[in-house]
Amino acid sequence: MYFLRTLVLVLLSALLCACNNSGNSGQPTANDAKAPQPSPPPAKVLQVALVLKTLTNPFFIEMEKGARQAEKEFGINLIVKTGSDEAAIEEQIQIVDDLIQSHVDAIVIAPGDSRRLVPVLKKAQTAGIVLVNIDNKLDAALMTEQQMKPVPFISVDNDAAAYQVVKLLIAPIKAPVEAAVIGGISSTANSQARVAGAKRALAENPKIKLVAFETGNWKIDEAHDATQHIFKDHPKVEVLFCANDMMALGALKYLQDSGHKNVLLAGYDAVDEALQAVRDGSMVATIDQQAAKQGYQGVALAVRALHGETVPVNTLVDAQIVTKDTLAHAK
Repeated sequence: MYFLRTLVLVLLSALLCACNNSGNSGQPTANDAKAPQPSPPPAKVLQVALVLKTLTNPFFIEMEKGARQAEKEFGINLIVKTGSDEAAIEEQIQIVDDLIQSHVDAIVIAPGDSRRLVPVLKKAQTAGIVLVNIDNKLDAALMTEQQMKPVPFISVDNDAAAYQVVKLLIAPIKAPVEAAVIGGISSTANSQARVAGAKRALAENPKIKLVAFETGNWKIDEAHDATQHIFKDHPKVEVLFCANDMMALGALKYLQDSGHKNVLLAGYDAVDEALQAVRDGSMVATIDQQAAKQGYQGVALAVRALHGETVPVNTLVDAQIVTKDTLAHAK
């Protein structure tokens, strides 16, 4: 009996040890298993707004194309907003105000006015929105007065480009002639620079007398009327520079309808209709300021700034004179 009791105790002890060893086999039990970790939230898609003057001017359509290319490359969401025309400044101001309320991450803007957009853009900057200025430069003195931080600017050297195209325009002049200039919206820095460059080129030729300056507000119809007014008072004008192609096309329409021939005409922007006018000889030249590149660079700088990079305050895009010869060589 003693032997049997001893044997039973030994067997029970062995069984208990086996149970304990199986419990510590190193395999996790249900209680040991860790709770599943939540998936990280998806990366935020940056919201970048492109605010243009209008899409009725082909120049800004090209600018949007460049911005859309940047949208694809950088994986952002591009929101494009425009006014009804280039003089619709109040619409642009309201657009920026709405974008502030929408909490976009950045605004890339081609302002319709160099001064009137500054207060609402100051409001956007105060709200933490990254700003990039393209095409038409904001008024630096007013920005300082408003205590704004520097805003990156992308454009061409408008003064230099206008100077160069007008120098080319008047190169054949050998006898005394009269000239006229049609500018855009007078309060915009790009119009001011183009007009200044054109006038400087004209002043360098003693055979040329600048007899008229009109404002066409960037529009075809207003430039048509401005040209009519110029030729009513100065029918002998033989040189005409317009600060954008839309105005040049308006001027060209008047010249053709009224039978004024042999007027040397140049524009600025290289829109398709102006390029065709250059091909057929009704315009001498225009300026390609690479609108698509400006749009692309504007969005690219905004994305870089949002990622904490230091970006340049001024970026100049090359402006290129377009003539019948350069178009022929481009084929």
